[in-house]
Amino acid sequence: MASTPGILTDWPWKTLGSFKYVILAPWVVHSIYQYVVKDETERDVSSLVIFPFLLWRIIHNQIWISVSRYRTAKGNARILDKGIEFDQVDREGNWDDQILLNGLLLYIVSYVMEEASKLPLWRTDGMVIIFLLHIGPVEFLYYWLHRALHHHYLYSRYHSHHHSSIVTQPITSVIHPFVEELAYFGLFAIPIMTAVFSGTMSVAAYVVYITYIDFMNNMGHCNFEFIPNRLFTIFPPLKFLIYTPSFHSLHHTKFRTNYSLFMPFYDYIYATFDKSSDTLYKESLRKEEDVVDVVHLTHLTSPESIYHLRLGFATLASRPHTSTWYLWLLYPITLVSMLLTWIYGRTFVVERNQTNELNMQTWMIPKYKFQFLLQWEPINRLIEEAIIKADQKGCKVLTLGLLNQGDELNKHGAIYVERNPKLKVRVVDGNSLAVAVVLNNIPKFATQVLLIGKVTKLACAIYHSLSKRGIQIVVLNEQNYKKLINRKPSNNNNANIINNNNNNNFEEATLLLSTASSQNIWLVGDGIRDEEQLKAPKGTTFIPFSQFPPKILRKDCFYHYTPALKVPSSLQNLHSCENWLPRRVMSAWRVAGIVHAMEGWTEHECGDAIFDVEQVWLASLRHGFQPLEMPATTA
Repeated sequence: MASTPGILTDWPWKTLGSFKYVILAPWVVHSIYQYVVKDETERDVSSLVIFPFLLWRIIHNQIWISVSRYRTAKGNARILDKGIEFDQVDREGNWDDQILLNGLLLYIVSYVMEEASKLPLWRTDGMVIIFLLHIGPVEFLYYWLHRALHHHYLYSRYHSHHHSSIVTQPITSVIHPFVEELAYFGLFAIPIMTAVFSGTMSVAAYVVYITYIDFMNNMGHCNFEFIPNRLFTIFPPLKFLIYTPSFHSLHHTKFRTNYSLFMPFYDYIYATFDKSSDTLYKESLRKEEDVVDVVHLTHLTSPESIYHLRLGFATLASRPHTSTWYLWLLYPITLVSMLLTWIYGRTFVVERNQTNELNMQTWMIPKYKFQFLLQWEPINRLIEEAIIKADQKGCKVLTLGLLNQGDELNKHGAIYVERNPKLKVRVVDGNSLAVAVVLNNIPKFATQVLLIGKVTKLACAIYHSLSKRGIQIVVLNEQNYKKLINRKPSNNNNANIINNNNNNNFEEATLLLSTASSQNIWLVGDGIRDEEQLKAPKGTTFIPFSQFPPKILRKDCFYHYTPALKVPSSLQNLHSCENWLPRRVMSAWRVAGIVHAMEGWTEHECGDAIFDVEQVWLASLRHGFQPLEMPATTA
């Protein structure tokens, strides 16, 4: 929002929210109806293709968003190192409003003006007229309109909304108040309406021209440089005819330079060209990929999770992952993406974060949750390749997220250390901090808890820690009872590791085998059945120790998040949610790797090893990570 919003700032359909596209429905239905019922000689193809063209514009913009976010995460040729935050994502969430406005205007003009209906698919003279008028009047008028928008009166009421984004991404290009966007549409209408009135307009002309505008707008705001320098070397005058992403980036950082639309020509004429433009352009092209200190290795979860990635839909990525009904409309695309990941897939970078001390990246293995039940060997190969790649890049710590760690799959990462004994990168499963978070979530007054679900390394560590506190742990089946009794943390002489010196008799005394489930604090792991959860007393608090949250069935009970911590404000460029967790919250397993690197610990945390839980907990608090409160609502 502008600092002092002026009249006609809000878009007319703002109150409709996600249902704003219904205003196109009558026009779309009418164009299809007219095409079906009329004779072939009377059909208007030009109005029929408007809706597919709007879909193309959305796809085109989304491609730019995904590519830009991928490139800026890697770091090569990045222009500004500063990150973006959730407030920018929210502010830019209505980037499709201008596409909706474009569709309405196209439909209205085609129905009101006879010259704009029943257009031919192609006319060369109309295409030439449009681009000549763009190079001439449009570029010139835009330059002076843009300078006017930087006058204090207009800037504070309108244009400051666009400049709230210092670090740009492609969709930043179309984030303007409603009346400002109308002014731009008026400019771009000059060549289009001239072609209409001259009888030279065609379907291809408006499709190509608007696609060109989208392309140039997205390119100029993508925050990475990619136009090769040799183009300007071969043809030096090109620098006056086409801008670069770094050229326009300077406009967002210095505000009163580089006003031109797509052609810097007028900035040179009127002396508003920033003298550092060439230097920034060359420096950006030379910038290499980031040197990374910590890598978090995760994977896809459900089939629709691909859309919730930071590289997917920005708005969905900025919210906790929940089922979204309209994603079923994309089911064919989802199936294709699943097929591709099944046949061929390579680990890729999805996110970068930074603090004053560390550079961090999140890498994604293109495998879904269900594939971990079917493809152990290919998944292990991908994980090992990622670890070796991180080691070669000089990474200090790599954390294994979600199902990338497990007893059956890889002994919680131990097999990679055994196979590669010379690894310099530390492999961390993060279970020590996860234990600490679960312990912190248990109320201080608790004297007895029920532990239910699959018994894992994490469950055993929780059991041992609770036993030391004298808290009774109840299990409902003999198999889990024996697993907890028999499994011990690994013996290690390092002070950071819990030594296997517990009093076995005392631990057995705190572990109870029972058939009753009357406890009101449940520690929940994977595999809990619905009928088991339904037996819990009213008011029970469910505290997950699993990577994935349990199904929420009870409205009369309380559910904690999976082990996680709030991140400090010093951690930057965090603008997507980690799976189902709230904003600016990271899973304990991911935080563990960051703390591991900040503390300079030199041991691997994998296999059966568990670090000193209290020491890890205090270290995380010391570095600004904070406990996460239970959600305010129940199921």
